[in-house]
Amino acid sequence: MDSSETKTCQQNVLVMRHGDRLDNFDPAWEKTADRPWDPPLIHPGLSRAFRTGRAFQTLLPFPIHRVFVSPFLRCVQTASEVVAALCAVDDDTDSKSSSDVVSIDPSKVKVSIEYGLCEMFNTLAIRRDVAPKDGIFRFDLPKLEALLPSGTLDPTAEPVYKDVPQWGETHSTSRYEQTIKALADKYPSENLLLVTHGEGVSVSVSSFLEDITVIEVDYCAYSELRRSVSWRNESFTAGNFAVLTESGRTGVTYIAKEQL
Repeated sequence: MDSSETKTCQQNVLVMRHGDRLDNFDPAWEKTADRPWDPPLIHPGLSRAFRTGRAFQTLLPFPIHRVFVSPFLRCVQTASEVVAALCAVDDDTDSKSSSDVVSIDPSKVKVSIEYGLCEMFNTLAIRRDVAPKDGIFRFDLPKLEALLPSGTLDPTAEPVYKDVPQWGETHSTSRYEQTIKALADKYPSENLLLVTHGEGVSVSVSSFLEDITVIEVDYCAYSELRRSVSWRNESFTAGNFAVLTESGRTGVTYIAKEQL
């Protein structure tokens, strides 16, 4: 094709919530935890995440090229299970989690940690009594990256947010929307999966679908966004995202504002 000709493709972005978090099933856990604001997944949460990844692999009409994930432990564990399912090679269809996967092809998907996908840093999402006393949320990135399937980490990826958001933020909605758009614009020729928190999934629907209110986001629920990207002379222009997710179909439930 001549470089002056215009080529148009579709870019798909999935925005997914993490799996079942431990503290919602064992409230006593946080009393002895070193990081009570950063709970891990329970075992059924790992299994749910793996099943969701398997569904992506078998049911989506497009491949996922890149995964970006919040640095919270529950999100990294979720991403690890999903990526293992996406990269599995000749695994048993009865596999329940990444521990059942014998081998993977790490070239299928690349993964990066993104601070812009963090939980809301305010008392709406994190109780003051479990937040760090100094208001500083610390993440050991090498330790978290080691949880990802071997060979899938992209060490060259530059994050949208280079620092952790500040405690007490009041504009997490705009942060999530900005991060979704910025990541899509950084990789316009690739399909993305963003593993984040319930509010991030909610924003991914309400920001691109007018006059609706999201009322529930289940564990491992996800939204599906799509836009047209046109290329000409090695530059691109992109259309607005359309929300393909039907209410309740993928664990995200929303209603028209007029129904409230």
